[in-house]
Amino acid sequence: MGITRRDVTIALGAALCTVAAAAVAQTQDKFGPAVFDWNKMTVQKTDVGAIRNLIRQPTATLDELEMHITTLNPGLASHPPHQHPNEELVIIDQGTVETLSGGKWERLGPGSVIFNASNSPHALKNVGTTPATYHVINWKTAATPKN
Repeated sequence: MGITRRDVTIALGAALCTVAAAAVAQTQDKFGPAVFDWNKMTVQKTDVGAIRNLIRQPTATLDELEMHITTLNPGLASHPPHQHPNEELVIIDQGTVETLSGGKWERLGPGSVIFNASNSPHALKNVGTTPATYHVINWKTAATPKN
């Protein structure tokens, strides 16, 4: 018994349904428009202050978008100097911090913006007398090194 036109039609229809379902599933996994209300964010206490995790998910153009807000207690560092392959922006909202950027420490206050380049050593510490709060936005794309 050979393959009939009906068999080919059914197989083609099944293949098209599979491709369509996969496309829908990929679209649903992508992060879309959103609003984050400060008063509704979940606050997690940490050893150095607090964190508000917002999102860590692919978007239509990014392999991963990660955003969080850290509050760092006076005199403390978020972590030792380190580096990672993804790039990130840090926007200082409150307080006075020092950041390691380009091999030197710089003091910054509210409204300041830090760009941490891929695989560039960086760190941040609160050098003020009040908590420092900053917003972190980092991303990965197909161009992000895999190391």
